[in-house]
Amino acid sequence: MANKKKRPVYLNLVKIRLPVGGVLSILHRITGAILVLLLPFALYIFDRSLQDPSAFAEIASRFSSLEGRMVILIMVWAFAQHFMSGIRHLLLDVGIGDSKSSARRNAWLAFAASGAVVIFTGVCLWNT
Repeated sequence: MANKKKRPVYLNLVKIRLPVGGVLSILHRITGAILVLLLPFALYIFDRSLQDPSAFAEIASRFSSLEGRMVILIMVWAFAQHFMSGIRHLLLDVGIGDSKSSARRNAWLAFAASGAVVIFTGVCLWNT
């Protein structure tokens, strides 16, 4: 019993420094969960907007407000982040970019691509 390894009693997850690929992988799971949880609300809004022109006008006016545009940007970020991370994971599964340096570069590219999509969407939203 004296050779028993000491296991950590308290693991501080904030102090653990993950590589960029690990952060991207965790965000991929989080954004997937967010998208699944938002799906019923999106379907409800879509169904409501198709009921009559006044319902469509009400939903359009809510999404044209500042809060509505922020909600749209958050949903676009979640989708873009999940999509770009998913593409990266698919490429890694077939052996493309699986070396340490290229995996790190591809993770940063996935973050940059999703950021570019959000910025482009934001510019389009605020110019309408």
